Amino acid sequence: MTVYTTERLILRDWTADPADLARIYDIYSRPEIARWLGVASGLPMTDPAQAAERLRFWQERHATDQGRYGTWAIELRDTGLVVGTMMLKPLPGRDESRRTGDIEVGWHLHPDCWGHGYATEAASGALAREFATGTREIYAVVSPGNEASMAVCRRLGMTHVGRRSDWYGGQELETFLLTAPGGEPSSGQPAS
Repeated sequence: MTVYTTERLILRDWTADPADLARIYDIYSRPEIARWLGVASGLPMTDPAQAAERLRFWQERHATDQGRYGTWAIELRDTGLVVGTMMLKPLPGRDESRRTGDIEVGWHLHPDCWGHGYATEAASGALAREFATGTREIYAVVSPGNEASMAVCRRLGMTHVGRRSDWYGGQELETFLLTAPGGEPSSGQPAS
C-alpha cells in the first residue's frame, strides 16, 4: 500500500513478497548499515530468514498506529527499485519497550543508493506528512560519527541540539530537531 509519494519516490509498506524480503536482507546484512544502528539492533543479519522476522517486528510495532507511523520501503518511481527504508515513529525511551511522546524520522538506504538525495527527499515527505497532523517537533537521532546521516539532517533544516541519551535504552546519540513551520522552537528537551 502506498503511504505517500514524492517527485521521484513512492513510500509504501514493506511486504512479505520474496523481492521485498530479499531487499530487506540485502540492506540489513551489510556491515556498513549495521554499524550505525546500535549493538542491540541484532544486525547485521546473517540469515535471509531474518528478513521475515524483521518485517514482522515492524508490522507489530506499528499495528496500532492506524497508518500514521511506519517503517516503509522507499521505491524509485521510474524503476521500482527499493533504495531503502524510511521510518516515522514515536521514539522508544530508555526502557525500549515504552514509547515516548517524541516523534522520530529516520532512514536506512542501500549503499548503492547513497548520494542521490533519496533520504532527504523521502524524509521531507515524512516530515510534511507528520507536521500536517499537528505535531510540533520531530527528532532525528544519529549514531556519533555517521556524518552522512547528519548531513541529511542539516539538508532537512534540522538543528543539532547535542548528544542525548534519552532514547533507545540510553545510547548516546547525536540529536537533531525540526520544529513545525510557524511553530516556536523549543529547548530541544525531550517530551516525557
